[in-house]
Amino acid sequence: MKVLLDTQVLLWFALADPQLSGPAMTLIMDQAYEKVVSPASYWEIAIKISIGKYALSQPYEVFMDAAIGQNGFGYLHIEPKHTAALITLPFHHKDPFDRLLATQALVEGIPVVSTDTIFDQYGIQRIWE
Repeated sequence: MKVLLDTQVLLWFALADPQLSGPAMTLIMDQAYEKVVSPASYWEIAIKISIGKYALSQPYEVFMDAAIGQNGFGYLHIEPKHTAALITLPFHHKDPFDRLLATQALVEGIPVVSTDTIFDQYGIQRIWE
């Protein structure tokens, strides 16, 4: 099964942060699941670094290669069908990055690994606990 990793989950996994739930960690480590990351996530991380909200202990590109590529995660590229779904998506979530993740999950029919309960309001299967 394919699952989409939320930005925070990607960061917590890459940084071995204890805030990552046990079930989420187990799923991410399970080779039976295809884990994908949206460009919205690494775009969001880059923006937050540029405004001083995040700081990394290594260069951004090195971190992203380790976080995504070296962990064997794939990419769920943003396609027009994903952005088209934004037009009618209710505004349960105001964050543009999470709204895009929501539409990608809805259009692709895949769950999101996330702590963010707002995804539940979109009828997306959310995996956390």
